[in-house]
Amino acid sequence: MRHIESTFQGVGGISLYRQVWQPDGPARVAIVIVHGIGEHSSRYGHVVNHLVPQGYAIWAYDHRGHGRSGGHPVHVDRWEEYREDLRTFLSLVSEQGRGLPLFLYGHSMGGLIVLDYLEQHQEGLRGAILSTAAIQPVGVAKPHLVALARALSPIVPRLAIPTGLDISTLSRDPTVVQAYRADPLVRRAATVRFGTEALAAVARVRAGLGAIRLPVLIIHGGADRLHAPEGSRLAFTQIASEDKTLRIYPETYHEPHNDVNRDEVLCDVERWLEQRSIVRSMPDSIG
Repeated sequence: MRHIESTFQGVGGISLYRQVWQPDGPARVAIVIVHGIGEHSSRYGHVVNHLVPQGYAIWAYDHRGHGRSGGHPVHVDRWEEYREDLRTFLSLVSEQGRGLPLFLYGHSMGGLIVLDYLEQHQEGLRGAILSTAAIQPVGVAKPHLVALARALSPIVPRLAIPTGLDISTLSRDPTVVQAYRADPLVRRAATVRFGTEALAAVARVRAGLGAIRLPVLIIHGGADRLHAPEGSRLAFTQIASEDKTLRIYPETYHEPHNDVNRDEVLCDVERWLEQRSIVRSMPDSIG
């Protein structure tokens, strides 16, 4: 496995950190990981270690204000900045991947960004995996924080308030929880403007799910206390694709790829990808 790190320019010229993991042999499929709020793209090691040896090349980037990327911490002036950053990154991946079948893998807030993107752009994509997509928040959009964000966003948009995330709800694996707690790149607050933009994005995305016609795999932890599984069930019902699959893992927490049953989850992901990918060897000088 080879690992390459670099940067690219997002909307407004912000420098965004990116990385790619390539298999030792020719890649046959490209996957773009879109990560969740407050975290960063290097928290997907289990996904990388499972899929890359099977011939999948994985690209990922840190959102603006996250991880190693530039920008004010966990802040956007407009939600569209996330969507346009993703579009820019996908153009880069498409150019460097040179024809590889391309899939999106969006987790939590990243799932919301992917859904928002797909409701407007589906060209060039083979399909999408939505992991606990943030379309029915219950453990993060606490009513008093929502009220505070809406009141202060027009006045002091960059005011940061704690997300109130209960770290123990991420995974049943204590090593995952401890690593998150000790991670210096994790952000535990977001701006009030981010909050109002995220809430507006949830409402818009829920209303537009019928526009999505690509193959979609939806995975969700049945014991997720941050984003209710009912949100994924709603997405499964409303998405117009004839090729859509829903997997609810009954005891799993918020991060299926990092929970104790991650091998089961990632084997399901791999099988789904395999069935929707044209096995095609490509030159390995990409990244």
